[in-house]
Amino acid sequence: MVIEILCFYNVENLFLPDQVPIHRMDPTRSGLKNWDERKYSSKLIRLSHVFSLIKKQNGILPFIIGLSEISGREVLEDLVKMDPFNSEYGILHYDSMDERKVDVAMLYDKTKVEIVDSETITFFFEKIKKNTENYDTTRDVLYSKIRYKEKEEVIHIFITHLPSQRERDVNKPKRTFILNEIRKRIINIEAEKIILCGDFNENPDDENLVKILYDDKGEKILENPFLELFHTRNYSTFHLKTGLLFDQILLSKSFFDKTGLIFQNAEIFNSKELSSRYRKFEGRPFRTYAGTRYLGGYSDHFPVLTKFKL
Repeated sequence: MVIEILCFYNVENLFLPDQVPIHRMDPTRSGLKNWDERKYSSKLIRLSHVFSLIKKQNGILPFIIGLSEISGREVLEDLVKMDPFNSEYGILHYDSMDERKVDVAMLYDKTKVEIVDSETITFFFEKIKKNTENYDTTRDVLYSKIRYKEKEEVIHIFITHLPSQRERDVNKPKRTFILNEIRKRIINIEAEKIILCGDFNENPDDENLVKILYDDKGEKILENPFLELFHTRNYSTFHLKTGLLFDQILLSKSFFDKTGLIFQNAEIFNSKELSSRYRKFEGRPFRTYAGTRYLGGYSDHFPVLTKFKL
């Protein structure tokens, strides 16, 4: 049986090293404390090791990789040069207008995937604080239409990193608006395969992520295999003592038919090697930073995977 894997991974602030002259005291480009060449190189090695572990465990690399918290194309170029990618993966990335300068992106196996079309979906919101800019921005949604060469199958992919739940969840209306816009676009894509993945900053049973599963007639258009994982207390990230499954991959019902790529299972890739070295935080992701304290880990999220059979 041929297996394919799709992965989404919030990689926690993948920035180029800061280049700040000694005589200047203004904030660094990354916003990370003492983010230098050594720490950047260590981060790349850590991230490439994640995908080596995925390949070792499954015998294959993901053919599609959605990423979030990427600071630009250059960091992706540095990453795909490394083992296990070895420059065999393509990059799909657009700069967004996010205030922190972090974007979503996609890596893809060039031997298996052809990009047919791509674009970003940009959102503007009214500023809450009137004394600043006239509008507020967030991370773009990355849309692509690809052809999976093995079966000459067209797949539509949306990759997102929705606004966070900071400050008593002031951003919930933004997440609702963005997901409603994605839902409209999905409804208009007929009879083809669709993947929606990302860091939604909401759990699978939250109202927004339940609503997006259905069209205006109440008919189901998407399946969320991560709902069952959440109900069985499987988490991709944590806040204080609370486990969260913000990272998810949703699939159109056509992935559950008997042709082409067929859904097999979903999982959180919470390998022990990616977990915290501190007993108090055992089973949680080994972070790069905890606040301003550098820990030297991988990310504050675990990757999530869906597996397909042919």
